[in-house]
Amino acid sequence: MKLIVGIGNPGSKYAHTRHNVGFDIVDYLAHKHHVKFSQKPKFNAEIAELTYKGNKALIVKPLTYVNLSGIAVLKIVEYFNIKLADIMVIYDDVDLIVGKMRMRELGGHGGHNGMRDIINHLKSNKFKRIRIGIDKPPLGRAMNDHVLSRFSKEEEKRLVNIFKLSAEAVEEFIEGVFYTDIMTKFNTISNGIDDEK
Repeated sequence: MKLIVGIGNPGSKYAHTRHNVGFDIVDYLAHKHHVKFSQKPKFNAEIAELTYKGNKALIVKPLTYVNLSGIAVLKIVEYFNIKLADIMVIYDDVDLIVGKMRMRELGGHGGHNGMRDIINHLKSNKFKRIRIGIDKPPLGRAMNDHVLSRFSKEEEKRLVNIFKLSAEAVEEFIEGVFYTDIMTKFNTISNGIDDEK
């Protein structure tokens, strides 16, 4: 069984902010496959169950707020006995511009507190991830204000293709396609997307 985790903050106050792009992508994936999230208090998360080409996956939105994402992830991993190699985390990245994505097989947290917490709880960085560009804050704006801001209409248009690509990448991961092949395919596609702001 695969575990797909979107990182974000719960509640309408944070809906569709830059920090919640992980939530938005797993919502897109769930909608595409006609599955619904339900709250699972014992896991501190909302969970949807998805079967793709005969392979099962849990789609998860931790409800612990971004900085404590590892609490929910560890509970689910331990309960369902999920292997590190079967985990994928989708999260925002200020080092990528809006409209870009990058897939990695492992790595550090890159300054992202949610990723730092997941790595600390799992005691490993050996899980898959999709980084979604949200751009750096403009001059004079604090980082916290930036990640909790919403995308402009123009940025939202550029995210449409990234949501689609990310969902397709997740599907291939659930299907069991060799991860290096998935990375090569989707990183190449993302590199080819027009990156003019």
